[in-house]
Amino acid sequence: MTEIASPHLSYPRIVVLGVQPGKPPFRIMEIDGEVVARVEALIDVLTTAAAYGITVHDLDDPAVVRWVGGDKLTWIPR
Repeated sequence: MTEIASPHLSYPRIVVLGVQPGKPPFRIMEIDGEVVARVEALIDVLTTAAAYGITVHDLDDPAVVRWVGGDKLTWIPR
């Protein structure tokens, strides 16, 4: 057998970190482990991804985007 007993863990190319206080509040976006943008809204995530050649079809897919400190609708500090 060539199967591995442990599940496959995939790492998404896009990581959106937790909300930072500011006027307006923002989140840091990483692509392939590098900080690429300060995003202030969901549309900023999509346009930044597109600028790096990534088409996002499902923002809720953890294999595509990892949301840290909240989900795609979290844009104000807790």
